[in-house]
Amino acid sequence: MIPGFDPTSVAFGQDPWPSYAALRSQKGLPFWPGFDGYLAARFEDVRQIALDRRMMRGTESFATPEERRRLQVAANFHDMPFHERFVQTSMLEIDGPDHDRLRRAVFPFFTRTRLESLREWVTDYVCRSLDRLLEQRSFDFISGLAADLPGQVIGHLIGTDPELAPQMTRWSEDVVSYFDIDRSAAKKARAEEATRLFHDLLQDLYQRRKAAPRDDLISAMIGAEEAGLLPHDELIATVMQILHAGHGSTIDVMGSGLHALLNNPEQMARLRSDPGLMPTAVQEMFRYAAPLPFFHRFASEDLTICGRDWPRGTKFGLLYASANRDPAAFDRPDSFDIARKPNVHLAFGAGPHVCLGNNLARLNMDILFSALLTRTSDIRLSGSVRWKTGLQAHGPLCLPVTVTPA
Repeated sequence: MIPGFDPTSVAFGQDPWPSYAALRSQKGLPFWPGFDGYLAARFEDVRQIALDRRMMRGTESFATPEERRRLQVAANFHDMPFHERFVQTSMLEIDGPDHDRLRRAVFPFFTRTRLESLREWVTDYVCRSLDRLLEQRSFDFISGLAADLPGQVIGHLIGTDPELAPQMTRWSEDVVSYFDIDRSAAKKARAEEATRLFHDLLQDLYQRRKAAPRDDLISAMIGAEEAGLLPHDELIATVMQILHAGHGSTIDVMGSGLHALLNNPEQMARLRSDPGLMPTAVQEMFRYAAPLPFFHRFASEDLTICGRDWPRGTKFGLLYASANRDPAAFDRPDSFDIARKPNVHLAFGAGPHVCLGNNLARLNMDILFSALLTRTSDIRLSGSVRWKTGLQAHGPLCLPVTVTPA
């Protein structure tokens, strides 16, 4: 039992760090009934579990069909035809050779060299957005800037139409939010409908690119399908999962990153005066408030880890955000330091499921904050900040600011 641990509360969304510190102080891995599993909150425990190849994201490699169905029903992931077909079978949810095969199919589009070719395009998009916002002087950073940028960039990489980015961001939020601990009937319906709409959109794009290929990810995936490297449903599921992953988490870390700078004006001033610190500043934004605080793993066999024996099928919750504030791993972990080195955090996970898009997320952050600080002489908070609740995501829903153009 974990007394007082309530990730669905507004207080937790605003300030989860005392709750994480309390978890880290407990012996072993505490059991949480709300998750029906054990929570790993310390850096070394999270790292061990994430790196262990016996730990699986999905259940197919170790559970019988009957066991898998029971777990699916217990998690309320059943009776969702499109979700079960394209979300629950995506690259994120499978392990082993099939997972590795799908990563290899899309990895060339996520290398630093390939992504660096996007810098000019992303910079131009950010500057055009800032032209409009700097005239307003006061705006919500999330809805005004952060919410649209990741969708535009990942859509450009994949090949979707730019005007669809806001809609795809909303669909992604509907799908991703259903992975959190509060799975209501309304959330379930939205997740299923969003998955269906994504399928229809991607199926239409597939037909258009099959007839006229371009230099984009979905055209490359069609080439892989035609070469017999993956079936059609895997193609749709993989592109869909990349779209989901490319939206919300980057929006969240943009918001929490700016919030950290606003709360630490000496760090913002230092970054303005020394733009060369931007790469380490971006790394620190991810460590300081991990946008994806929580993922799960299953023990695929009886095993010993984190100081004790566990039976096959044990479920573990990996609290990446808590691990990144562990004083056993980081000096002054609750301090925001844009020059922090070393900074080997776990915001992108670790092991086989390490975030495929981590280079893209860092590129977006580098360009956005470089432009924002270059083109303003002052940024101030101008209203109340509202935060997401739950374990699956952490970031501001609303971040009102007033800026002074440079």
